[in-house]
Formats: sequence, structure tokens, C-alpha cells
Amino acid sequence: MCNLYSITTNQAAIIALFRVINRYVGNLPPMPGVYPDFPAPVVRNTGGERELSMMRWGMPPPPRAGGAPVTNIRNTSSPHWRGWLRSENRCLVPANSFAEFAPERNPDTGKKDIVWFARSAARPLFCFAGIWTEFRGDRGTKSKPIPGPHLVFGFLTTAANAIVEPIHPRAMPVILTTDEEYEVWLRAPWDEAKALQRPLPDQALQIVARGDFKEDPAQAA
Repeated sequence: MCNLYSITTNQAAIIALFRVINRYVGNLPPMPGVYPDFPAPVVRNTGGERELSMMRWGMPPPPRAGGAPVTNIRNTSSPHWRGWLRSENRCLVPANSFAEFAPERNPDTGKKDIVWFARSAARPLFCFAGIWTEFRGDRGTKSKPIPGPHLVFGFLTTAANAIVEPIHPRAMPVILTTDEEYEVWLRAPWDEAKALQRPLPDQALQIVARGDFKEDPAQAA
């Protein structure tokens, strides 16, 4: 379950790659470690144009389940998620890398390593296939709640490819890398867009860092 990623590419490059028309993010600092409930940049369609805005990471959980906001969505046949799979609720979540905990403890530290994945060592920009909504409840911490409404997002996961599977066998994020994929995800009917919920090819992903790194070490430098 991916609960940590980085986005450090500057705002101008994000706008250029994803052909954003409007932006509502203010000054966008590098984020070498994005955690659940952190505000992060998201690209969505509004009024037929692409907009870059800040949203909090974590969708409302199913009512019966309760608990924390949901960062990763796998079961797209669930009635809870089905209503947000329409094109107007889909978004692109820009990222440079993402992390998973190793399954075994490191014998030298006694802790599970944090393993960072990226397209290459250069950490080129990509995006997760996301969904978003407006949430009217409180976010933040119990001691310091932030009243809504909030724009919130999560992203889809799928079966792990051969690079992620030894570290996290259950799943990996759905990653989009081409203009055609961005356009299909944002605009196509679900019957077409759902084909994008598949693993990234093995050769398109690699491990770029491993250790006690709560931020991508290359991005935090």
C-alpha cells in the first residue's frame, strides 16, 4: 500500500507536461516526502480545461468501514468507488518517485527498509491515475482539526510488476506516462479508461534508493 511518494519537479514543468491551463497552487515547494492527508498538487478537468490545484491525500472511506481516509483504491467494482470513476472525478497525481516498506527487517538496523521506486535514477516526472471529490468533514489531526470542505484525492492500485513484487507483492500504484494515457484517463468513458488499471512494464521502473529514507534522498538533497 503506497503511503509515501515525492513530487519535486517544479510547477512550470508540471504545467508543461500535463498541458495545464489554470493553476491554483500558489508557490509550489519541492515535496520529497508526501504522506497521507498532506496537500499535494493534482491535475483535473474543469470546464473543459486542465487545472492544477492542491488537494489532501485520502478519499472518504466506505461508511461501514470507517477509519482513516483511503489513499489507495483497488476494487473499482465497489459501489463506494463506482460513483467517482466518472471522467469528471478522475485526476492525474504528479510524482517523481514512490516508496514501500520492505517485507523483512534489515539485520543491521532491526527496521524494515523504505524502498523508493522511480522511472529511472533521474526521477523523471510521471503521474498516478487518481480520483478526487469534495469532502465536507474535518481533516488534519484530532487535536488540530481543519474544518471542511476539502478537495481530496486517492489513486488506483493494481497487481505488482516484477520490480515491485519482491518488496510489496500485493499491489503497486497505477502509473501513467504518456500524453495518450493522460487524455484517456481524464476524458474517456470508464469502459475505456479502466484498461489503464494495469502494472507498469517491468523495464519502465527501478529501485532508486533503499534504507531509512522517509523522504526520497535524491529529492531531499
